[in-house]
Amino acid sequence: MSREHRANARLAAVQALYQMDVAGKGINEILAEFETYWIGREVEGEQYKPAEIEFFRDILNGVLEYQLDIDRDTDQTLQDGWPLRRVETVMRAVLRAGCYELKKRKDVPARVVITEYVDVAAAFLAKDEVGMINAVLDTLAKKIRASEF
Repeated sequence: MSREHRANARLAAVQALYQMDVAGKGINEILAEFETYWIGREVEGEQYKPAEIEFFRDILNGVLEYQLDIDRDTDQTLQDGWPLRRVETVMRAVLRAGCYELKKRKDVPARVVITEYVDVAAAFLAKDEVGMINAVLDTLAKKIRASEF
């Protein structure tokens, strides 16, 4: 699949993680909903782009499987007194997905992971929040994948 399909998978994964957090939906329900009604479809006049489904599934399943480790690593990177659970829901979804890729998808260069999730964040968040995403993912990347820097 193309780079664009991977980028779209990341965007869809962040949206799905957000939905799971806000609506309390389970993984099977979210996968069915996104794969049937969202990814590559037109919804209420909005065209949702095609995405690499296996990559989308990997991110969602990976975030859920490793969420305790991801949250612990991210908590340690955030400013004192701001655990991940206190971070805004979209930011939390972006950080979890980005941290998962940094930890478990060694086939994707760390700089690509950071850039891609900063781009996803920019679609939803204010400039200072995007800057925070960049800083946190950069710090995580330098800790998790020091050899790449």
